[in-house]
Order: sequence, then structure tokens, then C-alpha cells
Amino acid sequence: MKLSEDFIRTTEALMGRERFERYLASFEEEAPVSIRLNPQKAAGMTVVDGERVAWCGQGYYLPRRPQFTFDPLLHAGCYYVQEAASMFLDTVLRQHLPQQPVAMLDLCAAPGGKSSLALSLLPPGSCLYSNEPIRSRANILLENIAKWGDKACFVTSNYPRDYRKSRLQFDVVLCDVPCSGEGMFRKDPATIGEWSLQNVEKCWRLQRDIVSDAWHCLRDGGLFIYSTCTFNIKENEENIHWMTTELGAQVLPVDTKAEWQITGSLLEGFAVPVYRFIPGITRGEGLFMCALRKGSTEGGARNRQTGTLAATNRQFATSKLALSNKHASPLTFLLTPNFSLQTPNSSPVPLTYQQAMAYLRHEALMLTEGTPRGIVEVAFEGHVLGLVKNIGPRANNLYPKEWKIKTTHIPNDYEAILRPA
Repeated sequence: MKLSEDFIRTTEALMGRERFERYLASFEEEAPVSIRLNPQKAAGMTVVDGERVAWCGQGYYLPRRPQFTFDPLLHAGCYYVQEAASMFLDTVLRQHLPQQPVAMLDLCAAPGGKSSLALSLLPPGSCLYSNEPIRSRANILLENIAKWGDKACFVTSNYPRDYRKSRLQFDVVLCDVPCSGEGMFRKDPATIGEWSLQNVEKCWRLQRDIVSDAWHCLRDGGLFIYSTCTFNIKENEENIHWMTTELGAQVLPVDTKAEWQITGSLLEGFAVPVYRFIPGITRGEGLFMCALRKGSTEGGARNRQTGTLAATNRQFATSKLALSNKHASPLTFLLTPNFSLQTPNSSPVPLTYQQAMAYLRHEALMLTEGTPRGIVEVAFEGHVLGLVKNIGPRANNLYPKEWKIKTTHIPNDYEAILRPA
């Protein structure tokens, strides 16, 4: 690990010597491994040797990194492998989401951690638009959202300006904007070589363009959540300051606990509630997050009470129209509420561990005699993995080919990550 002199100079000046030394020491430690349970699918289950993430009720640290690829319950959507600091969104949403149905937009959503977290918290009757502009990343997002299994989510692949042109309005907008990635250095060493002062300058300008488009999609009184995985104030506090002065945003406090050791604003003279996670100080990777309100809280509450549910219904209608008429909307939809992996109404066919892994490799299966012919669901430990077409002698695999596990070296024994509570 070799950090650039520019990064060392600017980051030490920002954090102060004591914080910066603790951050450097974190590179000598193993990065924590954490997962978040799906309350819809993992009810009644807990994590083997797991330790709770303090700011997320469904989050757990693991004692080591297992081979997640070989756990069928991951592919069934029972849990999501997510960095612990990014689960702070759980605390923010629990404190600032209204109780009535909302329409939410996650504008830069891939690979899907924050979107799946939001789906677990949105009030019944809500809908989420989960968006990723880059198509290759959007396909990964689609897979993760489909496996999470919530029908109230659209997956789209559009640029922020497309959403602005669509004129859709949301009660909540999340912008986890592209950034210089300083908070990922320990987790992904390749990002170290990509960092430069020039890239920081490029990022904060791009971030303001994204926020400007996203702001137009937020209703008056709506909740805006801004986040990055970087440390510097240009991409963080200075952008928040710009939002308050140029867009009229109101920064919202989030109740936290001192033992979480979250770092506040590092911009001199800008003492607003922002939340920075620094490896070596907080237990996770780098994150910056801030919650903001568009306009007055009072006006926003009235707007949500009178308009949200009707607006949500209109958005569903608009989106369905867009799917049948390419000229109806500028948005590109990849996944709709009718296409997600749900817990079945009928009894799925149980698979052994080796059968489940064969299914995830997109191999044909031999099911037990008496299995109904036609399209049937298959499951591991009661959790649906997908569909097969049973034709008698064998069952043809209907698992999406682009999702299949490519490795042929499958363990003989199943190493459980979840167990009954």
C-alpha cells in the first residue's frame, strides 16, 4: 500500500494528526465483513457467530469472510453482503421517513445495497425506483433487486437528466454519488492508484450536476440523502454548503451514539450535522452521509399527506405505460414489480445442497418421482432459488444464464452462514 503524497498531505491536514494516524493504522487490520438480513425472507433466522452492527438492526459483522458464492441462501435473497458503514442509511431512514406511503428514488443505486435496505424500511404502499446509468452495473443491480424479492421496485438505467426530463416527483431521493473513492482504499487497493487531486476536482463538479438534476425530482418538503465513500470536504461538506445556499436545502440532524465514533463536519465554520465514517475510528469503511429537506418541514408534511399515495399510483400507471409505449417516457426500465423473486404461494421442490449448487450453475436436475410436470419452483432449506421446467426424466433449468455460478469447484459440505434463531 502506497498512498500518494498529495493524498497524505491533504487528508492529514483535514483529519488532524491523531485521526489520520488511526486511519493509517487501519490498513494493518483486516477489514470487517458484514451482511444484512432480508426481514421478508430471513424472519426467524440469525447469523452464525454474528455480531450486531450498532446502527442497523438487520446488520451483522462476521468473524471472517466465508465463501459467499457457495451459499444458496445468498442467491435466494435471504441476506445481502454489505459494508457496515453504508448501513447507516438504516438509522437515517428510520428517523426521517414519514409513516405514510412514499415514492423514493435511488439515483445511483448499483450494486443495490442501499436500495434493498430501503425496500425493507419503506411503509406499505410505497414504491422505489432503483436506478443505475451504466448498463453493465445496472444488470448487477437488477439481479440483486430481483433476488431481494420486493414487488414495489422498478429498476431503471438512466442518467440523472433523464429523470429530470421525466418530471416524475418523489418524496425521498437518495444520491450515493460517484466519488474519488478515498473511503475504499483499504477494501479495494486498486482505487489508490486511481486517486488524484484532478479527479477530486472532476468529482465534485459532477456531483453538483447530479444533485441539481435530482433536486428537481424531489417534492417540496421531501427528504434528500446525500452520500459518498470519500473523505475530502470538496466532495462532502462543500457540496452540502452549496446545497444549503444555492438550493435552499435544510440539513437535518440524525440521532447517533457517542460509542459509534462517527466524525462530524470537518469544514471550518460549517458546524452542521453530517456523518463521516473513518476506518480505524468507526467499524467499517469510509462513508459520508447527510440528510436534507427541500423547503419547509411543515409544507412538506402537508404535501405528503395529500399527494403521495395518489402520486405513487400515477407513477405506477406512467411506468406501465412506458413499458408498452417507448414514446411515453424517457426512462428505460429493466425490471418492474411483476418480475422479482418472491416467496411462493405453493410448495417448492426441496433441493439438497449439491442439487442447489448444480441449479445455480444452470445445470439440469433430476427431481424426485411424483414431482408435478411443467414449471415448478425449487428451493433450498425452504427458500426459493428459481424455476425449472420438469419434463419427467429431467428438469430443465430456467435460472437466468447471466446469473449462473461459473466455478466448478463446489465444496462437498454446506457452510451455513444463517441458522434458525
